[in-house]
Amino acid sequence: MTDDKLTPNAVEKYLERFFDWQHRFIDSWRAEWETHANRRTLIIIVVLGALFGYVYVNMIEPPSAFPIDSLVSVDSGESLRQIADTLQQEQVVRSPLMLRLFVTLLGAQKSVHAGDYLFTEPLNAFEVARALAVGRFGLEPITIRVPEGATVKQMAVIFGRSLQRFNVSNFMAKAGPQEGYLFPDTYNFLPNANENMVIDAMRQNFDDKIAVIEPQIASSTHSLADIVVMASILEREAFNTTDRRMIAGVLWHRLRLGMPLQVDATFAYTLGKGTFQLTMKDLTTPSPYNTYLNKGLPPTPIGSPSLDSLEAAADPIQNDYLFFLADHQGVTHYCKTYACQLANEAKYF
Repeated sequence: MTDDKLTPNAVEKYLERFFDWQHRFIDSWRAEWETHANRRTLIIIVVLGALFGYVYVNMIEPPSAFPIDSLVSVDSGESLRQIADTLQQEQVVRSPLMLRLFVTLLGAQKSVHAGDYLFTEPLNAFEVARALAVGRFGLEPITIRVPEGATVKQMAVIFGRSLQRFNVSNFMAKAGPQEGYLFPDTYNFLPNANENMVIDAMRQNFDDKIAVIEPQIASSTHSLADIVVMASILEREAFNTTDRRMIAGVLWHRLRLGMPLQVDATFAYTLGKGTFQLTMKDLTTPSPYNTYLNKGLPPTPIGSPSLDSLEAAADPIQNDYLFFLADHQGVTHYCKTYACQLANEAKYF
């Protein structure tokens, strides 16, 4: 038996075979890879798409119960974790973790803007995070009109259906004693205005308007309180400046003579009835606001008078009339005697 020795030539042949095999293997693997490249790419795309879809639907997409047009509060001093948890509870975001991640990526983890937010459409978690980061509160002024002659009770309804932070019960309790002193006007309030803001704005408006007619009030023989009560009656009894000033003259004249005012407007305040709805029973029902039974002015205003009515009460047209009535067309007829008044009632009603 002879020993086979590895000669240099033999080693070289072995290496050539190895490298040939290696090249064939690499070429085969490359061909196989290129043959299935499109399939692998498609699989990767599908997997990544499914993963992104799952994350978006379950963590980024707006919740189905997203609070559109409802105020959402972010309290000052809360941590980002607390804010995220609160917003999840209020259905603003699906995932607190995702919201915190987006806020952090925006560099606002320590500078989230506290306050009331109002979203007019559903926002995803990134859009919510951006709103928190830049303080995009979405609060736009709401225009609210309070008609002339409105009562505190009517105002409560008007503001209660427009302002989400407005507490009707608190408003009634605080505004009730200020009946007649909250000026009817068109106001612009942010959606998060509360009852205190409303009362302050309306009372300040009243004070500003009174300052304009202070000379007329000062030159009259009546207190501001009496003028406001009279103006609130004029607001319901007449619809133009001349009639208001004429009727003011008639009513002040009746008061000077010790006669009851006998106006129907006060029944609208207590019973919700107008002139053509009143019955004899209504006219004889005891009430501090029954101006047929009681002499003098009612105990409080019966609504919020306009500036025109306030001016008419402070600066009436002096006349000798004691009676008046408005027909179905709104035309006011004046009389000096009760017989004349009865004739007008027969003629116009």
